Amino acid sequence: MIDAALLPFVRRVLRGPARALVVRGVAADQITLAGFALGLLALPALWAGWYGLALILILTNRLADGLDGLVARATGPTDRGAFLDIALDFFFYAIIPLGFVLADPAANAVAGAVLITAFIGTGSSFLAFSVIAEKRGLTSAAYPTKGIYYLGGLTEGTETIALFALMCLFPAWFAPLAYGFAVACFLTTLLRWSQGWRVFGDS
Repeated sequence: MIDAALLPFVRRVLRGPARALVVRGVAADQITLAGFALGLLALPALWAGWYGLALILILTNRLADGLDGLVARATGPTDRGAFLDIALDFFFYAIIPLGFVLADPAANAVAGAVLITAFIGTGSSFLAFSVIAEKRGLTSAAYPTKGIYYLGGLTEGTETIALFALMCLFPAWFAPLAYGFAVACFLTTLLRWSQGWRVFGDS
């Protein structure tokens, strides 16, 4: 919901570090893969109950996600980079609830399953819309520099990372946080279905 408004600020903050990486010859795909590898380590950290470490790994993953885009734009974006960015992000988002489930199955399993199901709704509607929008040559005014069509909603990247941060800071609140965010995800999915129905209804 607030990604488009926050992106210019994030880019200003990360522009200097991104330039330094470009000068050192670091490729955008390398940053993407390194960030993903660090993000994956959040899963065993959560499983072990090391919530502070998990939060650091989650935030590091998101830092890499911001840097790889800036580096890509400076050196020339590629289709592979756009593919890796979105594919790895969606997988990363799913492993965080799984980590909380593994940490305390009795308390968190049902809420984690509901949240991951909600993520599938937002992710699949996002990607389905993007595929048809690309086919029609549509572009997103809110996200003009993205490698694919970005469709907004109530639950975007910023809200999701804020959720993960709250879960790491207050792990006992995982279930109510997961249920509440799942409701927002389901609403986002319904809104995207409705938008797809209207935008693509002429053929």
